Amino acid sequence: MSEVLQLFLVLGTMIAIAKFFGYISVKLGQSAVLGELITGIILGPSVIDLLGFFEDGQAVEHTIIEFAEVGVLFLMFMAGLEIDLQNMLRVAKTAVLAGALGVLSPLIMLGGVSFLFGYSAEVSVFIGLILAATSVSISAQVMLELGVLESREGLALLGAAVIDDILVILLISLFIAINPGDVVQTAESRPIWEVLIRVAGFLMIGTALGWWLLPRIANLVDQLPISEGALVVAVVSALLMGFAADYFGGVAAITGSFIAGASLGQSRQKVVENIETGLHSVNYGLLVPVFFVSIGLQTDLTLVDAELLPLAALLTVVSIVSKVSGAGLGSALTGFNRPSAVRVGIGMISRGEVGLIVASIGITSGIIEDGVFAVIVFVVVLTTLVTPPLVRWSFAQEGVFTPANQGSAD
Repeated sequence: MSEVLQLFLVLGTMIAIAKFFGYISVKLGQSAVLGELITGIILGPSVIDLLGFFEDGQAVEHTIIEFAEVGVLFLMFMAGLEIDLQNMLRVAKTAVLAGALGVLSPLIMLGGVSFLFGYSAEVSVFIGLILAATSVSISAQVMLELGVLESREGLALLGAAVIDDILVILLISLFIAINPGDVVQTAESRPIWEVLIRVAGFLMIGTALGWWLLPRIANLVDQLPISEGALVVAVVSALLMGFAADYFGGVAAITGSFIAGASLGQSRQKVVENIETGLHSVNYGLLVPVFFVSIGLQTDLTLVDAELLPLAALLTVVSIVSKVSGAGLGSALTGFNRPSAVRVGIGMISRGEVGLIVASIGITSGIIEDGVFAVIVFVVVLTTLVTPPLVRWSFAQEGVFTPANQGSAD
């Protein structure tokens, strides 16, 4: 069987099973995301190892992961498209403080746990940095399902995630540049001033250009005799802004696609509706399920043996507590009441692609060993699994499902 046919078979199978488990999850009062994540665990090496039955399983997995990267890119683009930037600016102070404390708290607490288990101070700090990175793609999807992405909590969460991403990238770059204890063996090191200039430059130039240029282009193209013109502008913008964010700015590609979505959200209402209609079908019929399933396909929880299980379990618990306490405290200090602050903290629990990227840097640089990497993946998967039901539960309390401009978090 050719590699292409294997890909067709695997994609068809995993999407069908993911949608089935997503349906079951919804019937049980949970988010469809939870069912899709569980599908990945079942189909991955932890249980069935579906790709292990195919001759070109590794090549197929590589292609699926690339599909997934496109999926998360458009998922964050849709999140950006949904928000009102004027409302988001109203929670800017909360975003900054929640994002900063949401990095500092896990860094200190998780680094301390690793140190207590016998790892060096340098390795412990690096583990703390890995697990300080938040992935809000899943929280954003659950909030979209609940219709609360434009609540104060949702807007603060998205803003805090951008701050979180920037801080983690800066701290990782600083760690590698300083190279404490000479733990970095092969990683490329950049001066911290260069990292700062790249990040600040992209955020300022990318946001300014996107805000001014993208809506004008979309409005113009939508009037031309081009099939799905507005959708084409959206797809191209998400891809190119994602590329620019990573390649030029040194931040996660999803940051660029989020900026592209938020910028295009300022287009004419008809244009925005055309984009939403076109992307929604492709996103939720193909790309988003592949993204959530791929998390499980990349995870082999059997690598976490009895010796590493206590560390993995404690890191998982502390990962949850540190994000809720850190981001929650940042929200509370800027005027959010306790339930609202807790919602922001819970939305920041999930780790994901940024943490895994940083962990892979640690492996290739000789900073962490294979066993620690397996533990990191274990924590990422479990925090990802618990986030959807916790987010849903937190918003179900007091029935908060109202837009941001109605002051739901006051």
